[in-house]
Amino acid sequence: MILVSSCLAGYDVRYNGTHCLNDEIRQMIREGKATAVCPELLAGFAIPREPAEIIGGDGDDVLDGRAKVIEKSGKDVTNAYIKGANAALRKAQEINATTIVLKEYSPSCGSSMIYNGKFNGERVYGIGVTAAWLRKNGIKVFSEEQISEVFK
Repeated sequence: MILVSSCLAGYDVRYNGTHCLNDEIRQMIREGKATAVCPELLAGFAIPREPAEIIGGDGDDVLDGRAKVIEKSGKDVTNAYIKGANAALRKAQEINATTIVLKEYSPSCGSSMIYNGKFNGERVYGIGVTAAWLRKNGIKVFSEEQISEVFK
């Protein structure tokens, strides 16, 4: 079983109430090969919600206490993002998932690219909080652009 970001499955769960449908992922859900998860909803965030970015590093740095996840207004939501990462890991363990496909650029789900923490739209190399936590716990983490690698 594979875990996938809910927004990639076509669910309107992104911070702005939209989705990023990936047809291959939607098909995997329909065929029962994948289960959708949104770490931010598992953390208790609403839809829509204020955009957030990682300040001072990436998801690994957040987990190590060297960086924070901050909303655009300045509110520190680091603990909620860690809570969502823990909940996503529990979900992966419940369904015996060894692989997850995540939405790139998200402060939760970015697997290789995130926003730079300045809310100016610039992307930088880095990993989101959930992606980092799952990877640290032995889950193979892929972005939607790597979907073909999931089936190798």
